[in-house]
Amino acid sequence: MVKMWMKPAALLALSLAGACRAQDTGPLKLTLKDAVALALKQNPQVILANLAVSQSEQDRLTARAALLPQANANLSEAVNRLNLQAAIGLTIPGFSQHVGPFEVFQTGVGVNAPIFDLTLWRHYKSSRLGIDSSRARETSAREESVMLVVSQYLGCQRAAADVQAAQSRADLAQAVYDQSADLQKNGVGTGIDTLRGNVQLQNEKQRVIVARTELETSTYGLARLLSVDPHRAIEIADEVSFFDTPEVSLDQTLEKAYSTRPELRALRTEEERAAIDARSAGDQRLPKLSFSGFWAEQGLSPATIIPVYQYQGSVIFPLFTGGRIQAERAKADLTIRQLQQQEQDLRNRIALEVKTAVAQVAAARNEVTVANLGIQLAREEVTEARDRFQAGVTNNIEVVTAQDELARANDNQIGALYRYNQARASLAFAMGQMEAVYAR
Repeated sequence: MVKMWMKPAALLALSLAGACRAQDTGPLKLTLKDAVALALKQNPQVILANLAVSQSEQDRLTARAALLPQANANLSEAVNRLNLQAAIGLTIPGFSQHVGPFEVFQTGVGVNAPIFDLTLWRHYKSSRLGIDSSRARETSAREESVMLVVSQYLGCQRAAADVQAAQSRADLAQAVYDQSADLQKNGVGTGIDTLRGNVQLQNEKQRVIVARTELETSTYGLARLLSVDPHRAIEIADEVSFFDTPEVSLDQTLEKAYSTRPELRALRTEEERAAIDARSAGDQRLPKLSFSGFWAEQGLSPATIIPVYQYQGSVIFPLFTGGRIQAERAKADLTIRQLQQQEQDLRNRIALEVKTAVAQVAAARNEVTVANLGIQLAREEVTEARDRFQAGVTNNIEVVTAQDELARANDNQIGALYRYNQARASLAFAMGQMEAVYAR
């Protein structure tokens, strides 16, 4: 009876698991915001950056522990046999040459605490800045991850728009071909018009095939960035659209970029750490004051145990270090100079990126305006050419020409929209605002 009950239950569990797997392998429909959130969750570089922040936090705790008292409990039992002559350097008549063997039992607590040590305090401050530096690098990794995903998603949007436009042109070519065949059937049109319309139809079908292939490869690239199961297809949910933005003041943009770019924050933090290391090297010339001691119960046996203790304070004055302190100070100064040069180079690069992105946004906005007008005029041209062909005023050469102009106008519009949205993403990245703009 037990076996008869377990078998249906097992089959039910297997069927549910199979249903879950079948559901997981279905198309994954993502908006741009969903894609960015998934990338921030699964991107290996972001995960490594998060782990680096956690490691920096542990380094801070380790540095703080060096400033706090350390206590150790001990329990020992030793058997000793000593050479008395070797221990005191002479022989005592009437005494044996050796002492023991005898047992010593001891248990107690030892304490060690730094009282004044500036190098430990500097090391602790440096470790705290290390957390800020790791967080800035984590933000930089997140910004780069968002930028890659946004660019790939925009490429998928462009490919999807190409597919839609190509299919629309194919439908138009099919209608023109049918119109030509109908006119030929009624004795109004000619065979060359029908043939010309069929050639145009096949060309448009070929463009549909190419556009669909480009869309598939673009979604494969997006799946790779998002670490999605290769067996699972991805579908984009956002349509290509145009978002107008206000004019941007270049001076305000640069100042904001300087204050928000995580790479620049990381370099500034590293400069502060290098300055602390330089001061720490000089502080090694100062005396160090510490306290240590222990208290224990000691005896030859548990019955003879008595309390014993030792407390001492120590002051250490460095007299000669072989040039080590001077070398460490010089090394820290060189590190500061290197970081300052890197900061200047990074500031110049940020300025170039911001200026370029602002110019691209302005140009792309104008391109979109012109492209929208161009697509409107091209559609009117196709309509008038078809009307003239239907009326028998001309052959369908004008219609085919108008179709080619419409295809060019479609490509211009899609390209302009893509360049505008990509320029907006580039400006957000240059400003250090990728996650703020696209993930929230």
